[in-house]
Amino acid sequence: MNVAEVLGRKEVILQDSTGIDYAGYAHRGCGVDYEALMGCTGYNLDQVFQIQRGMGVGGTPLVELTNLTALVRRYAEPGKGARLFIKDEAANPSGSFKDRRASLPGHYAKHRGYPGVLAATSGNYGAAVACQAAKCSLPVIVVQEAFDSRGLGQPEILEKGRRCAAFGAEVMQLSVGPELFAVALATLEETGYFNGSLYTPFAVQGVETLGYELAEQTKAQTGKYPRMVMVTHAGGGNVTGTARGLRRAGAGNTEIVGVSVDLSGLHMASDSDFNRKSFTTGHTGFGIPFASWPDRSDVPFNAARSLRYLDSYCTVTQGEVFYITEALAQLEGLERGPAGNTSLAAACVLAADLDQDEVVVVQETEYTGAGKHPTAQLALARSLGIEITLGPRNLDKPGERIAIPENWQQLGVTPVDLDQLRRSYLRRAAAQQGTFSTADLDFVAEDLNTKRQWVEEQLHSIGEEDG
Repeated sequence: MNVAEVLGRKEVILQDSTGIDYAGYAHRGCGVDYEALMGCTGYNLDQVFQIQRGMGVGGTPLVELTNLTALVRRYAEPGKGARLFIKDEAANPSGSFKDRRASLPGHYAKHRGYPGVLAATSGNYGAAVACQAAKCSLPVIVVQEAFDSRGLGQPEILEKGRRCAAFGAEVMQLSVGPELFAVALATLEETGYFNGSLYTPFAVQGVETLGYELAEQTKAQTGKYPRMVMVTHAGGGNVTGTARGLRRAGAGNTEIVGVSVDLSGLHMASDSDFNRKSFTTGHTGFGIPFASWPDRSDVPFNAARSLRYLDSYCTVTQGEVFYITEALAQLEGLERGPAGNTSLAAACVLAADLDQDEVVVVQETEYTGAGKHPTAQLALARSLGIEITLGPRNLDKPGERIAIPENWQQLGVTPVDLDQLRRSYLRRAAAQQGTFSTADLDFVAEDLNTKRQWVEEQLHSIGEEDG
């Protein structure tokens, strides 16, 4: 494989493998007609529900966490401590909400005559694609970054690779590095498979049913829409799809709170850092760069655009997620994987500041397993010389020390400045675009969920800073 030649053909390969003419939705300046792009799948929400029901996807329970709510109220001020609920997406066929993202790519590929589906992912999505494609009698290739240069595999990624294989997928495992995209492109070109990218409208639209279901179930069980919905944030598709579904259901005033594990200081494409993180998704190594520039993805324009929908964003530590994972299992009888528990860790803190008649919903859970369990992650960390200790969150230092809280009162959150992320987006856009037309400014303001005047002021400020 000549990498340069493959990358030179990427636009053609991506169009052939998705059926999407991205250039046809592009504005003359920056951006695209976003809603038109989201509609290019040809499916409306009712059709998505119908497809997912046929695939055994969705209709997952909304579970009230009465014991965790009681614990929140024990430490909250009188009258405070919102009711906590969790949408148990582990009930989906492959064990996570990613089945919703994989259902439309599988269905579309089958009905458009693609010979199979390919997904480049190290996460639950690969298992979901394999599961959903199996229902459509289609073969699947999953391309994973699984090892560092020493051949040491990340336990959670290896666990997911085994699950992909169990559903019949061919799993191509690579060492960490820039070749993942090139290998995926070359394989798409060779096989003619459909590109089941996480960042196409197909994958994002499939999550809208999650937001819609969540809103309807919460209203039915509590008489109101949620005050907050907590969404674990990585590449942005979870935030985007959930928020769009909530709006479609009429829950437009629900606050969307993104949550990531703080892995600041670790680089996701670094061979030396690859195994020094205990979380492979839902962390700042994806959440921050994808929020500030979503089009770093593997398609020309990312349908997952978190800054359009986030009302606030915060981080929690690795140790806090391990702590809340144990609390969920021992207090609620729910042993679930790390991704949804990232949001749950923050929900338990933020709920303490809300009135008791308010409702906070953690919008997903995932299955757990050998490599995803805290025991495996902590064992790997110890073997690499990372210190495991008990204590407050300020002791936690990604890649060097994991501090697990000693008690409930040591839980906390760290706010992320959304305006700082917006300015980072604008700086990148200005470097690429130069001057902005009125249409450009309107698109960017919409993409950042802000006012055009603010965009103009920030662009002027960035221009002065950069001289």
